[in-house]
Amino acid sequence: MSQMSDYLEGQIRAHIFRTASFTKPTGLTVHLYTAAPGEAGGGTEVTGGSYASQSLNPLDANWTAASGTDGLTDNASAITFPAPTANWGVVTHTAIKDQAANFLLYGALTASKTVNNGDAAPNFPIGALDVTFS
Repeated sequence: MSQMSDYLEGQIRAHIFRTASFTKPTGLTVHLYTAAPGEAGGGTEVTGGSYASQSLNPLDANWTAASGTDGLTDNASAITFPAPTANWGVVTHTAIKDQAANFLLYGALTASKTVNNGDAAPNFPIGALDVTFS
C-alpha cells in the first residue's frame, strides 16, 4: 500500500507549505475492499458477515520505524479481522483511515483473496501490511 488519498496529500501540503498544521491521528483503522478505492476514497468495502474494520493505532508497538532510505513501515502487530459468517467476496484492496474516518492511504493487495463463510479469520501477520512513502 503506497498511495495517499487526496485528503492526506492536502493536509501534508498545507502543513509543509502553508500555515495550517496537520495533527497526527489518534486512531487508525484498517479496511478491506472488493473494489478498488481511489484518491477520493470510494471503492467497495466489505460489508456483512461479521466484517469489521480493525484498529491499529499509531504507536511504536504497532508500526515499525521506517529506515532513512526505503520509506517503508509495516505492521509490528498482527491485524486480524473477524471470522466471516457470510461470503465476503474477492478482497482486492486495503485502506487505512483515521479516527474521524478520513481516508488516508490505500493500495492493492499483492494477491487477491476470496473470503467465504466459515473461512479462517483474514489477517495481516506481523510485517505483512507494508506502507511505502517514496
